[in-house]
Amino acid sequence: DGDTLKELEDNGQIVFQYCTPDGEVTQEANPNGSLKNIAGITNKDKNVLGMMPHPERYCDPILGGIDGSLIFKSIANFLK
Repeated sequence: DGDTLKELEDNGQIVFQYCTPDGEVTQEANPNGSLKNIAGITNKDKNVLGMMPHPERYCDPILGGIDGSLIFKSIANFLK
């Protein structure tokens, strides 16, 4: 609903949005029609992440690509 969306925005909980390769948030880049192109959100404490895209599906060339591994490498580097 609108109140929840506003709360997510106000709290900075929208952490991923569908966008073009240039970083533009456009309707054309949104594969599923999600509101505000939302692809990932966190809880208020920002220690739980929920995402619609599935980066784990693209972590090995045998699966069709390795682009998805970038998010996991970034998390691992941050935690070091």
